[in-house]
Amino acid sequence: MQQAVGRTWSPMAMEAGNPYAMSPPAQKSRKETVKNALSLWGRKVGEATRKAEDLSRNTWQHLRTAPSITEAAVGRIAQGTKVLAEGGHDKIFRQAFSAPPDEQLRKSYACYLSTSAGPVMGVMYLSTARVAFCSDTPLSYEAAGGDRTEWSYYKVAIPLHRLRAATPSASNLKPAEKFIQLVSVENHEFWLMGFVNYNSAVMHLQEALSGFHNLQA
Repeated sequence: MQQAVGRTWSPMAMEAGNPYAMSPPAQKSRKETVKNALSLWGRKVGEATRKAEDLSRNTWQHLRTAPSITEAAVGRIAQGTKVLAEGGHDKIFRQAFSAPPDEQLRKSYACYLSTSAGPVMGVMYLSTARVAFCSDTPLSYEAAGGDRTEWSYYKVAIPLHRLRAATPSASNLKPAEKFIQLVSVENHEFWLMGFVNYNSAVMHLQEALSGFHNLQA
């Protein structure tokens, strides 16, 4: 048997006439690979920077919404401690609103609810069945007859099938002040503000509302 001398293997030659042979992918130059890697890294850093800047602005606006920035900061820390101690937002939501086992919490957002007495700090909950709000701490109110003061959490709960619209808006004078207007089918309005994650809240609220209405159609 004669041995081939000076011959080199060629993937193109192997592929020719053979429908089952796959040629190796074209190799990029090292310079092009480094350039693409740097470009991808730059885009990720830019995106992370924008998200960090948005979070910083929203957090500052969240604290400024309260009558006292110091009290708001302490209250937010206390709420975070409560969430950890009680096992997460899901358990707090189920306890606050007596949610049945088949109702799943999708998202929760720190924010404020606008009331006639001023903004109330709390959490907006978005579940598979409703959008709800519960204050971080109990609020005082006069009991029937006005002879004593009682305390209770401020709660709002709108079933998704009773929610007509969830509309984002911003102040004309102060664009950093952003709101979400919830409107029920009976035209009851609720204004939420001071979100730490405003864009995410808007997106998931509108997705939930649209998806629920499509199921009902």
